Amino acid sequence: MKNILNYIVFFMAAIVLVGCDSDDDSLDHTAVSTVNALYSPQDNEYFNLGAQSTANFEWEAAKAEDNGVVLYDVAFFQEGSDFSEPLYVMPSDGNGLQRTLTLPFANLNRIATMVGIQPQSVGTLKWTVWSSKGINVQKSDIYRTIEVERPGGFTTPDELYITGSGTEAGEDLGSALAFKKTGTDSYEIYTRLSAGDYQFVTRNSGDPETFYVDGSDLKSGGSTTFSGTDGVYRIRVDFSDGSVSMTMVEKVELYFSPNDEYLFELPYNGNGTWMAEEKNIVFRQEDWGRDERYKFKFTTSDGEEWFGSVNADNQRPNADTDQSYWNMVPVSNDRWANTFKFATEVDENINNVEVIFNSTVPEYTHVITVLD
Repeated sequence: MKNILNYIVFFMAAIVLVGCDSDDDSLDHTAVSTVNALYSPQDNEYFNLGAQSTANFEWEAAKAEDNGVVLYDVAFFQEGSDFSEPLYVMPSDGNGLQRTLTLPFANLNRIATMVGIQPQSVGTLKWTVWSSKGINVQKSDIYRTIEVERPGGFTTPDELYITGSGTEAGEDLGSALAFKKTGTDSYEIYTRLSAGDYQFVTRNSGDPETFYVDGSDLKSGGSTTFSGTDGVYRIRVDFSDGSVSMTMVEKVELYFSPNDEYLFELPYNGNGTWMAEEKNIVFRQEDWGRDERYKFKFTTSDGEEWFGSVNADNQRPNADTDQSYWNMVPVSNDRWANTFKFATEVDENINNVEVIFNSTVPEYTHVITVLD
C-alpha cells in the first residue's frame, strides 16, 4: 500500500513538472527579437505619388526564440510624433510572413492623406517595423523618414454634402444638403450661398471627412468663407483632380417655341428646385392644330444653358407616359429641337411648373401640375 502511495505522489509531481515546462515552452514560443536594421527605402527618399509605381520596404529579419516563423507589421507615423500611436499599420508581404512590403503609390497616397498632406504638396512620413508571433509585439526603436509628393485629387467618397452658416441648410450637420453624383469621381449641386462659411462633408452625421475650396482647388479639412454675390450656384467637384467650379444661376425661364418667347421665369424654391406657381398656359393655334412645345433656358454667369428632352421630337404625354419623359438634359438653343410637349389638359388652365435639379431624383426633371 505504501509503494502504491509513493507511486501516486511521484506521478502527480511529474505532471506538475511537465506542466511547468509546458508553460515555459509556451512563453518561449512567443518571444521574438526587435528588428535592428531598416534597409530600404533610404532615409529621406523622395516619392512622387502621381506615378503608377510602388514603394519597396525591406528590413533585417528578427529572430524567434523557437527558431520559428516571425510576423511583421510596418507602422507609419506623422513627422514629429512621439511614436506612441501610429497613423497606419499594415502587415508585410505574404500576410506578414515576409520581411518586405510592396506598397502601391495609391495606398501610400491614402496614408499621406491621413497625415494631412494636401494634394500637390510635399510632406514626410516616418516608418518602422514591428515583429511578433501574433502576440507580444516587439516595436523597433529604429525609424526612417520618406518624403512624398501627393498628386492632385482625393479618394472619391460615397456621398457628399454641403453645410455651414452660408448655406441654405445652415450649420446643422443633420440638415446638410446632398450633392448629386454625376460621374465616377464627380459631384454637382445647385444651391444658394450667402454671407458665411461653407464646407463639403462626406456624411451628414457623426464625424465626417471635410473639404473646403481654395480658389478652384479642393482642399482637405476646414471651411471656406463665402465672399461672392448672394445667389444660387451650381457647384461641381471632381475628386480625381481635386478641382472645384462654381457658376451662378441668375434665372430659369420656360421658353415657349410656338411664340418664340419666354412665358415666365421660375423663382428659386430651395434645394436645387425652381417653382412657377399658378401660371395660365395657352397653346398656340395653328392651321393644323394647337402647338404646345417648350423647353427651359438657364441664364448663368458663364452664359446661356438650354435644357430639354432627350428626344428630338415628342408626342403629347398622357397618364400612361413614363416619368422619364420629363427628364431634362443639356440641348441646343434651336427653336424646335428637343422640345417637350405639354399634356392636353394644361391648355388654357392654371398650372404649377417645377424644375428639380437635386439628388432626390434619379435624373434632373420637371413636373407640370394642373390646378384647374
